Amino acid sequence: MGYDRLRPSEPGGSAPASALVQQQQQQQEQPRAKNSKRKLVIVSVIALTMIIVSAVCAGLVIGLRESGAQPVGTAIRRKPTQAISKACSKTRFPNLCVNSLLDFPGSLTANEQDLVHISFNMTLQHFSKALYTSNSINYIQMDPRVRSAYDDCLELLEDSVDALTRSLFSVVPSQDGNANSNVKPGSNQDVMTWLSAALTNQDTCAEGFEGVSGTVKDQLANQMKDLSELVSNCLSIFSASGGDDFSGVPIQNRRLLASDDDISGEHMDGENFPKWLGREERELLNTPVGAIQADIIVSKDGNGTVKTITEAIKKAPEHSSRRIIIYVMAGRYEEDNIKVGRKKTNLMFIGDGKGKTVITGGKSVADNLTTFHTAAFAATGAGFIARDMTFENWAGPAKHQAVALRVGADHAVVYRCNIIGYQDTLYVHSNRQFYRECDIYGTVDFIFGNAAVVLQNCSLYARKPMPFQKNTITAQNRKDPNQNTGISIHACRILPTSDLAASKGSFQTYLGRPWKLYSRAVYMLSFMSDHVHPRGWLEWNTTFALDTLYYGEYMNYGPGAAVGQRVRWPGYRVITSEVEANKFTVAQFIYGSSWLPSTGVAFLAGLQV
Repeated sequence: MGYDRLRPSEPGGSAPASALVQQQQQQQEQPRAKNSKRKLVIVSVIALTMIIVSAVCAGLVIGLRESGAQPVGTAIRRKPTQAISKACSKTRFPNLCVNSLLDFPGSLTANEQDLVHISFNMTLQHFSKALYTSNSINYIQMDPRVRSAYDDCLELLEDSVDALTRSLFSVVPSQDGNANSNVKPGSNQDVMTWLSAALTNQDTCAEGFEGVSGTVKDQLANQMKDLSELVSNCLSIFSASGGDDFSGVPIQNRRLLASDDDISGEHMDGENFPKWLGREERELLNTPVGAIQADIIVSKDGNGTVKTITEAIKKAPEHSSRRIIIYVMAGRYEEDNIKVGRKKTNLMFIGDGKGKTVITGGKSVADNLTTFHTAAFAATGAGFIARDMTFENWAGPAKHQAVALRVGADHAVVYRCNIIGYQDTLYVHSNRQFYRECDIYGTVDFIFGNAAVVLQNCSLYARKPMPFQKNTITAQNRKDPNQNTGISIHACRILPTSDLAASKGSFQTYLGRPWKLYSRAVYMLSFMSDHVHPRGWLEWNTTFALDTLYYGEYMNYGPGAAVGQRVRWPGYRVITSEVEANKFTVAQFIYGSSWLPSTGVAFLAGLQV
């Protein structure tokens, strides 16, 4: 199979051991009470979503009828209007775009701006139906691998319905009687982020079923047909009318909604804090753990509020608008499925320091799980923050994909943490994320995913891999050219661990390889040790994505930073323009000046070091 075990999405990946399958088949049935509760929750989500969609749809149709729209719904197939043809011509799937819009009430008299609303509404209805029908097969017998993939898809569909609902309410004027007080409108950059995440969710769902077959996979494939393409079309329609584009890679699109907050934010003081960072946030950065008033204290010896992190998460309120602080006292915490779900917003986890508060686990794909399911700790609730702790997956290199930390939370911050594993250590799955002063250890693709993420002032340690393996630091999986995602590594240190340094020349280390067609990663103003291969970057599979990816290096230094022998791919560039490099800074790439200050985490908004 070559130098490493291939990712689940790569042809040729080995199947899990049959003995392991037989052993775990005895545990494949989920408790009926748990399934019933989950089904009730999902049905409630769908019902609420359909109320929202119906309200928005009613508002749209009424508005369109007042402007002369005719009822739609007869059996006559109508030709697309000029507005539909123009909007759909900008998408990657124009035929699906035309056919889906023609089926929606009011589309034949809609202008291009109305079609943005309609495309979102129609796509949300498709996702809601897919979630409802997919849940109906929950009671089918499944082996552990299929059950893992199926559960992933249900979770990801729920997250996508939420993302699309937020996107719809951000582009449609407020409706009287909003059915969901938790749905808050966002800026155009929020919408791009949420649509990008919904598309990534569908990709992850499909990846989970690669290498397996059977009724469940076939039924889900049927229920989810065209969902990725519909979201892609929403992205295209929303962002098509201009914007800042370089080499075919959109970064910031035309402001379709009200103006966002100023995102320049490059004025720094002598402490490397943004000047607009408030006094209280500055104090929080330097406040000892013992002086912080925590809402929940986790202590294994019973001296806190609860004994486990799982209990702390359950105790935290849902949809919290204020910061909920969970202090995790020193200790080694190994719990099953630690997850900060979508409804658990604004949770901040504070430990006693790297190596002192340790959250650990040993799940891997060798256990007949999807990569998504192996995380020792996972977070999807918006506003997630982790500080002063270690996330570790101890499965080891022979177990292949084994995630220490998976983050799909929007506006997530990981500060002064260790993240330790081998293959697939840090899964930056989706949405906007920021990592500062973290130490990240791994071998193959050890920072991977499709978030819009900046790693700043971090140390990235390549470890000694298994024989015949090559180290790859990043595997970014941007699938669509309109997704505002990528991995930006800014003012970091690219280093070998001592065992890899002692084996100098025996193992090659690369900055990244393209997992998906529009893979995007940059290294800026970072130190690179001599373990980095002179070519810099590694092919995924012969010529795949070499002319569509975006890989850039800007003013890096150290013995591994020389660019003279770098790859000559069409998508690779040595960045010489400060304007271009600035697109991947906190201020411009994850729009940090509008949300990072409230976290109390120091950061560089611009390129200055």
